[in-house]
Amino acid sequence: MNAILEAEGLRKVYRGGDGTAIEVFAGVDLSVSRGEFVAIVGASGSGKSTLLHLLGALDVPTAGSVRLDGQAFPDLEPAELAAVRNRKIGFVFQFHHLLREFSALENVMMPLLIAGEPETTARSRADELLAAVGLAGRMSHRPGALSGGEQQRAAVARALAADPLVVLADEPSGNLDHGNSERLHQLFARLSREFETALVVVTHNRSLAARADRVLSLENGRLVMLPGVESMP
Repeated sequence: MNAILEAEGLRKVYRGGDGTAIEVFAGVDLSVSRGEFVAIVGASGSGKSTLLHLLGALDVPTAGSVRLDGQAFPDLEPAELAAVRNRKIGFVFQFHHLLREFSALENVMMPLLIAGEPETTARSRADELLAAVGLAGRMSHRPGALSGGEQQRAAVARALAADPLVVLADEPSGNLDHGNSERLHQLFARLSREFETALVVVTHNRSLAARADRVLSLENGRLVMLPGVESMP
């Protein structure tokens, strides 16, 4: 299968308070195909979230490059990169970050309205996605009236609103109880197949990692393929 998301030779170096160079990645390579579900695991502080930020053009690597659908991020102007983030990449974080003054429907419509889509188109798409994640009867509710699991499912629908090429999720079930976590994990596995969206998830959760097509561990600044979820650290 052809790769939709590619990272080559990624390095990220920070400067400590004393000026010492701190290398997070020592040349990370990653290739993800359309519709593929990849889980990235690793010890706390290994750089998993930083890697996700680089893949989503939220941060810039010290060296190396990221390509999405053949477009290299370093080749894009700031406005072009912002358009890629808005239209081709969906984000799901541990905390849903829904806008509390808007309903679930309005939250899911928001990325499309920002992109200039007509309100009727945005509403129809949001309606479809909220139904797909099991929130057909909760669309008019604001986040405060939704459970934690419902809020996170609404966040997943919002991430899919613009029909992105890839969805990046950072510990998406880390703030949920076991029951809601399992429902969210089932949803991720189903949506990656049905929407043919590439899915890269950073997680400590064995159940979620077990549903992925591939599990990679970030160790000593490099990604290592794991033979199975039982090998998770």
